[in-house]
Amino acid sequence: MPMSGMISIPGEVIMAISAIFAALSQLLLKLSAGRTYKSSIGEYLNIRVISAYVLLGLSMLMNTYAFQTVDYKWGPVIASTSYVYIMLLSYFVLKERMSTKKIIGSLLIVLGIIIF
Repeated sequence: MPMSGMISIPGEVIMAISAIFAALSQLLLKLSAGRTYKSSIGEYLNIRVISAYVLLGLSMLMNTYAFQTVDYKWGPVIASTSYVYIMLLSYFVLKERMSTKKIIGSLLIVLGIIIF
């Protein structure tokens, strides 16, 4: 039971936000990989890479917390939405082309979630 005045967020919502954080993490890593750095240490110690790993760590912590209240069968289902988020972010932010295979794959993920 939540403490008085505390907002209770359902575990499924926490997992969905976690999937978005994981997708944003991948986007930041891809943005970092596309740049040229003056030193090899700069490739790993820059704001994009550090932010990406912070988001990924938060995503893992959020999933761990959410699994306290969410049935285990839902974890992989909700986590699989990150693939769709990554494809959409790549298209809109990185201006990458969406191949027919990527679109079909994402539609199959969404269809699998609906059927499940």
